[in-house]
Amino acid sequence: MRIEHVGLWVHDLEQMKAFYQTMFQATAGELYENHKKGFQSYFLTFEEGARLEIMHQDSEMDGLAVKGQYAHLALSVGSEAMVDELVAKFQAQGLPLLNGPRVTGDGYYEAVVQDPEQNLIGLRFQSVKLVL
Repeated sequence: MRIEHVGLWVHDLEQMKAFYQTMFQATAGELYENHKKGFQSYFLTFEEGARLEIMHQDSEMDGLAVKGQYAHLALSVGSEAMVDELVAKFQAQGLPLLNGPRVTGDGYYEAVVQDPEQNLIGLRFQSVKLVL
C-alpha cells in the first residue's frame, strides 16, 4: 500500500502552484475545475512520484484553509546539503524557519519551514541509520 496523494486546501491556488514548482521542482497537471461547485485544483507531481493536490473552493475556504488541513508535509531530500540549500531558499523568500536544521531522535537531518499559507513542511534526509 502507498499513499496516492495528499490534498491541501489553499487560498491562492496559482501562488501555491508556483511556490511548489519553484521550491521543489513539482510538475503541475492541468487545472481541474468543477464550475457547479466552484472547485479548482492542481495535482503536483514530485520527481520520485509523490503527488500533492492543492485545492480551492470558495464556499469551503472559511473553515478549511486556516493554517492548512494537514499537520505537516514531510519531503525526503537527497542529502544534508539539500536540506540546508532549501532552508536558504525559504529564508531568501522571507519564509520562516521554524526548527532546525538538526538531527532528530529517529536519525533524520531535518528542518521545519512554512509555505506562503503557513502550512508546515519538514525537509528531511535520513542521515543516521539507527539500530534498534
